[in-house]
Amino acid sequence: MINQNWANNEFANLDLGDKRLNTRLINICDRLSESPESPINQACSNWAETKGAYRFFSNGKIDSNKILRAHILKTVVRTKKYKTILALQDTSYLIYTSHKATKGIGDISMKRGKNIDKIFSKGLVLHTCLAISTDGLPLGLLDQSIISRKPQSATKRRKKDVTPIDKKESYRWLKSLKNSSEKIMDSQIVTVCDREADMYDLFHLSDEIKSPVLIRANFDRSINKKSRYAEKDVVKLWEYMGKRPKAGMIKINIPKKPTTRHSAQRKDRIAELTIKFGSFLFNPPRNNIRLKKEELPNLKMNAIYILEKNPPKDEKPVEWMLLTNLPINNYEQAHEKVQWYCLRWRIEIFFKVLKSGFNVEKCRLNHANRLRRYLTVMTIIACRLFMITMISRTNQNMSCKGFLTNIEWKVLYLKTHNNKHPPSHPPRIKDVINWIARLGGFLARKKDGDPGIIVLWRGWKRLNDLTQGCRLGIEFINCG
Repeated sequence: MINQNWANNEFANLDLGDKRLNTRLINICDRLSESPESPINQACSNWAETKGAYRFFSNGKIDSNKILRAHILKTVVRTKKYKTILALQDTSYLIYTSHKATKGIGDISMKRGKNIDKIFSKGLVLHTCLAISTDGLPLGLLDQSIISRKPQSATKRRKKDVTPIDKKESYRWLKSLKNSSEKIMDSQIVTVCDREADMYDLFHLSDEIKSPVLIRANFDRSINKKSRYAEKDVVKLWEYMGKRPKAGMIKINIPKKPTTRHSAQRKDRIAELTIKFGSFLFNPPRNNIRLKKEELPNLKMNAIYILEKNPPKDEKPVEWMLLTNLPINNYEQAHEKVQWYCLRWRIEIFFKVLKSGFNVEKCRLNHANRLRRYLTVMTIIACRLFMITMISRTNQNMSCKGFLTNIEWKVLYLKTHNNKHPPSHPPRIKDVINWIARLGGFLARKKDGDPGIIVLWRGWKRLNDLTQGCRLGIEFINCG
């Protein structure tokens, strides 16, 4: 299914110290990719495979970083055909609170108010760097860490301002920037992050290693200061950019968003926004602990400010302040960077794939180290299926030959076209993706747009069952 040799190709450089372990991983990937939403025992075809999979994830000698490195090498190869690569960084929290027997997981959040020190949820922190092309095609992972938080005393939590950056959990953003930049040598790599990454140390590192970033601002900081000390009539970022001349208008697609405990529901729409851009000096914050030992420079930065003028009733206007050390000298360059930031939603979809589609938070392996191996495998499989899904939107006329076998696309055609005779040549990938989505329950109405990834997974599984039935029928006829 989906080119059954993909796991062999993806892990061609894998070395777990034992060829049998390499083979076992490839077999596990084949099974889990055929039924990614299922538990391990259901995804495997028999008890021997199930037992082998559990033993693999329980094997303390298997380093999940070696599995990840083999995949990253293939990601780097896929990036070489592109002039510019976007490295999307983001963090997701995997909750295993209900898994009372699972050891090694850390604290995720705490209750507020009277029970401020009472743990609310436990799990793992997944920080991922996903490489995509500038037209939105996922290419694979460039870096990933799965962290189990250690308990912190209340005193330590209050001393964040005096903790060196490399001792903070937020250092993961800097580490991932450095790691991903070192791997890509033949293309320009631009790291794209949301507001959590808005920190001076990350921008400073970006300048030092000459690896540009595009980050949404979180703080309305003072800018253009001549010294690190307090000054009169200091201008703030939003005020400064608000006075910049309007460069033009831009339209962006705002995806729908379900109601969560953090935000209200949002309908999908096309938003029309004004766009402004300008340069400024990013001053190091006065409470940066590094100032006690070294002089920190003012950073020359560019900002792009977009604001929705006429939002729908009861909807908050879209407002982004994007910070970058890439050159922004005209409207076209500013427009391009806004489009790049819009692609950051790809990594949120990727996390949705893992949590809602693959149900990785339901996996019970009883220890964080086993979960790390399992999650590493599942994120690689998610990249593969995500890429197959998105390629139909970026390369619509590509043949499906590289992704489906002849029997698979012919069975798919017969099922979705009332048993009409299939064409002599493989159909386009766009058509194939729509047919697979219909197997998963997609109605394909005009207002429905492109099929989502979750409905596509249901279609993949249905097609796999149909293809297996067809193969068994052929074998039965041949035996008769």
